[in-house]
Amino acid sequence: MRFEAPLVPARLIRRYKRFLADCVLEDGTEVTAHCANPGAMTGLAEPGTRAWLLPVSDPKRKLQWSWKLAELPTGALACIDTGLANRIVAEALADGRVPGLAAYQTVRREVAYGQGSRVDFLLGGDDLLPAYVEVKSVTLMREAGLAEFPDTVTARGARHLAELAEMAAGGARAVLFYLVQRSDAEAVSVAADIDPAYAQAFTAARQAGVEVMCHAAAISTDGISIGRALPFRDARSARSGGIC
Repeated sequence: MRFEAPLVPARLIRRYKRFLADCVLEDGTEVTAHCANPGAMTGLAEPGTRAWLLPVSDPKRKLQWSWKLAELPTGALACIDTGLANRIVAEALADGRVPGLAAYQTVRREVAYGQGSRVDFLLGGDDLLPAYVEVKSVTLMREAGLAEFPDTVTARGARHLAELAEMAAGGARAVLFYLVQRSDAEAVSVAADIDPAYAQAFTAARQAGVEVMCHAAAISTDGISIGRALPFRDARSARSGGIC
């Protein structure tokens, strides 16, 4: 996935009302950018953070800038636009670049299932069990190298886990796909202390047969694509380094 136009560097002044970010461009111009991220964005929205903005030429848009990337002091990049995760995974699925899912021939998006929900992807193929794939964008990192989800309480995320568990119990494949949208991650875990209910739903889903896949995103200021697979660490052993 390539960005529609070259990104423009800026410095973050503040993020507020969840979806707004005031930034200053390199020429000193102050602009307000759309921030497509409902989460806490812990560690990514500190004043002074280098932000990479996408100029938007649509005259119908109230805001003419979209915040896409945060550049950390280490030089690592993080994609703060959670809406891009599905687009990135969709391209990877279409190109057969997700091991374990490459054999599927059809990819349908936003298919109704569960209790009034829509699964991100429903995969099909000859002689293959249908695969329900739910994608989560991961950007939280409180320990070097360890990406965690969620970064805030998410009742919606817990509901998705319960619905995936129902699909697995019914004989289908059900996959929770964590796309880590930052370039400095080495493993993934559940932030059980942030949302105990989500952690419980996660454990129940795995026991029901839900598969967990974790991939890094390959991020540059030109675009983002699927990257290498990452190991998942059980929440109980994440701090001690144990890998599940």
